[in-house]
Amino acid sequence: MASPSKAGAALAALREDLVGDVFAPSDAGYDEARAVFNAMIDRRPAVIAQCVDEDDVVRAVRFGRDLDLNIAVRGGGHSVAGTAVNDGGLVVDLRHMRAVSVDPAAEAVRVAGGATMSDLDRACQPHALATTGGRASTTGVGGFVLGGGSGWLDRWCGLAVDNLVGVALVTADGERVHASVDENPELFWGLHGGGGNFGVATALTLKLHELPEFSIALVLYLPEFGPEVTRTYRELITMAPDEASGGVLYLTGPPEEFVPPHLVGSLLCGALLTYAGPEEDMRKLAEPLLALPHESEIVGAMPYADVQCMLDDPPGMRNYWSAEYLTSAPDAYLDAFCAGGDALPPTGTIHVLFPQGGAIAAGPHEYPVPYRDAPWAVHPFAIWEDPADDERCVSWVREVRAAARPWSTGAVYLNFIGDEGAERVVAGLGPENTRRLADLKRRYDPDNVFRFNHNIRPA
Repeated sequence: MASPSKAGAALAALREDLVGDVFAPSDAGYDEARAVFNAMIDRRPAVIAQCVDEDDVVRAVRFGRDLDLNIAVRGGGHSVAGTAVNDGGLVVDLRHMRAVSVDPAAEAVRVAGGATMSDLDRACQPHALATTGGRASTTGVGGFVLGGGSGWLDRWCGLAVDNLVGVALVTADGERVHASVDENPELFWGLHGGGGNFGVATALTLKLHELPEFSIALVLYLPEFGPEVTRTYRELITMAPDEASGGVLYLTGPPEEFVPPHLVGSLLCGALLTYAGPEEDMRKLAEPLLALPHESEIVGAMPYADVQCMLDDPPGMRNYWSAEYLTSAPDAYLDAFCAGGDALPPTGTIHVLFPQGGAIAAGPHEYPVPYRDAPWAVHPFAIWEDPADDERCVSWVREVRAAARPWSTGAVYLNFIGDEGAERVVAGLGPENTRRLADLKRRYDPDNVFRFNHNIRPA
């Protein structure tokens, strides 16, 4: 570590040179700047550099390297795993870098590294264009895409990385590089699932798809109908076109318009059918779900960007998530899924089973996304407010995972999990891919500067 005098002089220089704001622990606004989405994470970095452009990112990274500080990168969104902040190091905060530039003629969009899914979706909506985004509008685009990227459109237009055209990156040496099929192709390959291991993504270019119409059916049932709902949804989606997606979920009825007042606070089972197409086609698909006894329904056309906001999880809550990707969803597994739903902690927690297939399975298999071939995934998503519920909620997530293990492929989407150990990182990348990624890491980040992530150690 640098001497106090050198560190003080470097911090003063950073405050002078950075266009954005710089926060140290004694500064007003520091606690607000260090707070992340997941209230379980409480860390105190030495310096937070809120960058406004790529030049700021270069300055911040070089500052951190000069002082031998650990460097965490904060993109636009969730930071559920807590990797966006550290203790005693530097945070390169991109949240002021949110520009989104749509090129309708090229059907492409350039997204700054700190943009959220809402920034992306709202910019694309007027052009009737979209690309695979996360299932919450508050998700950060950069981390979402570089981690693989699963959402309501992935059965139709592939995982987010399947739509990645190029990435602007600041490396651990503070150098600017661009990765695409033609430029630094091995790095470009590694960014298809390797996350933030190779540098700070200051901008991403994504392919867009024409989406003139989008429609949904959200149907809520009493939990005793869960086994029938899950079986009906499984049969429906198995025969559905790739435009159809969604999932089955258990939740505690929130105080929203789509929940009858007398069911707010009660356990419910829900079926969500999303459709990248007209309402008429979606309604035909949804008929078996609507034929079951249900408590409420929302059925109709809805702008995609609005659907993206429907299941937003509130900031400032405690979060613990995980996932298992499944070889199949036979009746025996659906019964286990429903049993996990019946045991749902009534804290805001959600229990989701969603389909894959379609363009996900048909996509390019050379990328480090080994969960691509799994037809189903279960995503226990614990959210709560009171620290006294920590053990209860974490245990429930682990029990859901354990119940799914007989049907698990062993692969996992890393954006859905926190720190579950090195073996799970390998499960999220694939063993052979991990070795190749470790070689790439040695080339671009031999000192493992960018280690606050699902880390790939240099070979």
